[in-house]
Amino acid sequence: MTLPSRRDRASRTRSALISIASRRQRPGSGSSREQLAERTARIRWPDLSDVLRGIPWAVTGAVATRTYMPERATRVFDVVVLQRDATTARERMRAAGYTQEGELSIGGSTWRAAAGPSVDLIEGSESWLADALALAEANRDQQDLPILPLAYLVLMKLAASRVQDVADVTRMLGGASDAELERVRAAVQRYAANLAEYLESLIALGQLELRGDGDAP
Repeated sequence: MTLPSRRDRASRTRSALISIASRRQRPGSGSSREQLAERTARIRWPDLSDVLRGIPWAVTGAVATRTYMPERATRVFDVVVLQRDATTARERMRAAGYTQEGELSIGGSTWRAAAGPSVDLIEGSESWLADALALAEANRDQQDLPILPLAYLVLMKLAASRVQDVADVTRMLGGASDAELERVRAAVQRYAANLAEYLESLIALGQLELRGDGDAP
């Protein structure tokens, strides 16, 4: 018996979640517009700027999403570096007092300091990652952390397609401006054209959640 690949599992997850949400979603059925428009940085996360000085890096994962949707609770701080910088980044983390706890199945490692949250140091090899990290330097959140731009965060989350990833993408896209959506569409079309159909479904679901009952369809 051949087990499905991770890509196949991700595709099935996307399809199933979109199908379920499409049947059950109703206009304005989520949180209030005010809540969906809220952008906060109440939770303080480690600033690794000094630790990773000279290495391109950015915040990704759940912490990055608070730039594009309401902040949600998470126990892990995800950052991404280029695979070519992985050895240096690991040495820097160790020198800064972090202890490695394990390896990530997606490529990278998990670290923890004596006091503080777990840090997932993701080592990416995507063709777009160098450009994304350069853009992140000027894309700062309220805590002044470099955040992966929306288009590239969506690419990462669509590739993973865990339940929470799909939910995050839907909510982020629902609140995105037309200009932001065009940048997301362009990035997906360029780097992951096979996901373009899923993307449009997620945009529609996100906008449906944001729309009030009295709004025009």
